[in-house]
Amino acid sequence: MRVVVTGAAGQVGRALRDTCPNDVTMVGLPREQLDLGNHSAIAGTMKELRPDVVINAAAYTAVDKAESEPQAAFAINAEAVGALASACRAVDAKLIHISTDFVFDGTKSRPYSPSDAPNPLNVYGASKAQGERRVMDTEGLDWLIVRTAWVYASQGRNFLLTMLRLLRERSVVNVVCDQIGTPTSAKSLASALWCAAKVEGPAEVLHYTDAGVASWYDFAVAIYEEARSSQLVSGAVEIVPISTDQYPTPARRPSFSVLDKSRTLERLGIRQQHWRAALREVMMEMRS
Repeated sequence: MRVVVTGAAGQVGRALRDTCPNDVTMVGLPREQLDLGNHSAIAGTMKELRPDVVINAAAYTAVDKAESEPQAAFAINAEAVGALASACRAVDAKLIHISTDFVFDGTKSRPYSPSDAPNPLNVYGASKAQGERRVMDTEGLDWLIVRTAWVYASQGRNFLLTMLRLLRERSVVNVVCDQIGTPTSAKSLASALWCAAKVEGPAEVLHYTDAGVASWYDFAVAIYEEARSSQLVSGAVEIVPISTDQYPTPARRPSFSVLDKSRTLERLGIRQQHWRAALREVMMEMRS
C-alpha cells in the first residue's frame, strides 16, 4: 500500500511516520513540498505519486489567530481540502481527512456522535466543518473523516509542551477547569489512522480520541504529576483551576466536546488506552 501524508512535518504527520506499518510505503509531504494553497500543485502531485490512500494531516490550527485571519483558515481547512478530495478522486485514491471536536458547540451533556450536526462556535471550527462538507460532497470519492480532539506529542506546539514550559518558569499556573474533552496522544491517533487506511467499507465520519474524560485543569495536573515522577520538572508548582470567563480568548471554545468512539472501535477493531496511560508513555519517551 502506498500512502501519501500531507502535513508530514506536523505532530500527527511525524507520529504517522514513526508508527508506519512495514507493509506500507509512506510518502510524507511537508508544507515545503506541497503547498495546499496551490490547487494545481495538489492535482499534479497526486497524479505523479498515484497513492492508494491519502491521509490529510495538514491544517490551519491557530484557533485564536483564525478569528482575525478567516480567509487563511478557510483556504487551508476548506478550499484546499476540496481540491485534495477532487485530486484523490481523479486517481482513485482513498482520502482520510482529519477533523476536530471544534465542529461542535459543546452544549450537549453526552458524548458527541458522528451523526450529530456540526454547529461550530469559532472560525477554526467553521472552516473545519466546511472542509468536512467538501469531502462528503465530492461525488465518487472513497473517504473517511476522522474527528479527534486535544492532540499532543513530544514535539510541535501543543498543551503538553506549553504546560511543561510554564511549570519550569512559574510557581503558580492558572488553567481552565470548565472545558471538558479528552487528551489524545498523536501516536494513539496515528495508530488508529493506519487501521483506517487499511479497513474496507463505506464512507463515513468516525471519532477517535484516547479513552476517558478530562478538563484542561485535570490534564495540567496529570502533566505536572507525570513530569515530577519522570524528573522533567523539579520545582513545586501550584495549579489553580479557573473558569473560562477568567481566561478570555478571541475564539470561543466548546465547554463539552467528548466524542463517542463506539462506531470507530467497532469498525477498526481496535482498543483504546486511557489518556493518562498515553500521557505517561509520551513523557517517558521525552525523558529517554
